[in-house]
Amino acid sequence: MPAPDLAASANPSATNLQIKLLVAVLACCALNASAAPSVFPTGTTRYDPARAFNSYVLFTGGDNVARLIDMNGNPVRQWPDAAAHSSAIDPVVNGGQLGHVFVTLSTASGAGTDLVPGRVNARISHAVGELDWDGKTVWQFGDQAPGGHAQQHHDWARLPNGNTVLLANLAHAVPGFKQPKVLDDVIYEVDRAGAVVWRWVASEHLDEFGFTPQELALIKNADTADYLHLNNMKVLGPNRWFDAGDQRFHPDNLMVDSRDANVIAIIDKRSGKVVWTLGPRFAATPPAGAARKLPRPVDQISGQHDAHLIPPGLPGAGNLLVFDNQGEAGYPRAALTVTGGSRVLEIDPVRKEIVWQYTADDSGGPGWSFRSTHISNARRLPNGNTFIDEGQFGRFFQVTPKGEIVWEYVNPYPRRTKSAAGGAEVVNYQSYRAQPVPYAWVPAATPRTELAVGATEPSQFHIQPAARQ
Repeated sequence: MPAPDLAASANPSATNLQIKLLVAVLACCALNASAAPSVFPTGTTRYDPARAFNSYVLFTGGDNVARLIDMNGNPVRQWPDAAAHSSAIDPVVNGGQLGHVFVTLSTASGAGTDLVPGRVNARISHAVGELDWDGKTVWQFGDQAPGGHAQQHHDWARLPNGNTVLLANLAHAVPGFKQPKVLDDVIYEVDRAGAVVWRWVASEHLDEFGFTPQELALIKNADTADYLHLNNMKVLGPNRWFDAGDQRFHPDNLMVDSRDANVIAIIDKRSGKVVWTLGPRFAATPPAGAARKLPRPVDQISGQHDAHLIPPGLPGAGNLLVFDNQGEAGYPRAALTVTGGSRVLEIDPVRKEIVWQYTADDSGGPGWSFRSTHISNARRLPNGNTFIDEGQFGRFFQVTPKGEIVWEYVNPYPRRTKSAAGGAEVVNYQSYRAQPVPYAWVPAATPRTELAVGATEPSQFHIQPAARQ
């Protein structure tokens, strides 16, 4: 892919933002009116290079293109991605290879099959793989998978031994469930040749998650076949808890979280048993004042995503970082506040206490102004900032430990589909996950700019009416 012309987008002034707004207005004039606000800026909308952690960012847009952008929003590399789960691979666990990514190579229709029980016209991943910097496929898994389809979803990771772990689906009958077939969650460890060398199936360990008999009854009688909906799987990696002798936190163990059941768990890699959980029951969310007190016991998490231990060398290393969506979930459904928003929580996993949090209040907004009831993620950065993907809106931003926003970007690559009612066009800017990618992970000659973008007061932006003819 040729290097982009960065000079054309090098001026981050208000004029540049006004141009983006004008383009958005002209585009909206050509479309049907939308239920959402019809005009908003996209690309980098705020950036303080001195206070942000400067890196690239990888995400897949609604057009099924995985893009690596710089802090000014300039695309510097792209790869085709048949789904929306692209991930950059750390060269440390990949033989020093720079600029390699995981993507979905191809999908298959599950319509009219038993691959996706309880869903209509769903697509599954047929093949997933690793692409190099130039887009060449250097590893893939699909035809060799059980059933001939990878059925990977949400997450994957390269292991230090060169193998790959993948979170996938398995449609099968499970005794005791109301649904004739459930859409189970399975983890495969796959070697370089595509052979499955380790397997873990969620339904075989339900009794280890800490559910009460009443909760298990609700799960087994659920109206959905996708009864747990695991949306995350992370290798724990080296951490201070294991170094202190806590075997539950062995670096090879895996952390998963169930969006529908409101539980985060650690799987012992050697035995397959669940050895640590957070949830599924939590204390009620405290009143506004008490909800700012830190540290405090973990209160109601619901519909969470991207639970993982902060890696060594980063501020908060060993603590659990999670995007708490505050979306509808739980067996039974959790009680949630009507006007509350989402949260990012840093949790001491041994004491099970919240030690840091981010809510809209920290940036001077009403609670509901930061809200993504599904998808989304958060990552700790080397300078102590936290990277956040507010996935429902397609907004990525960095906050300081005190909650000040020092970089912000809005996804300009929507998915365009037809609505079920009336065939109107649906324009969706959401982004499942975004990943900060250190400069050292890609070839050194990769272009980038780090030009400041001043914050703009929304009340001062006005679209002028068209001139009279």
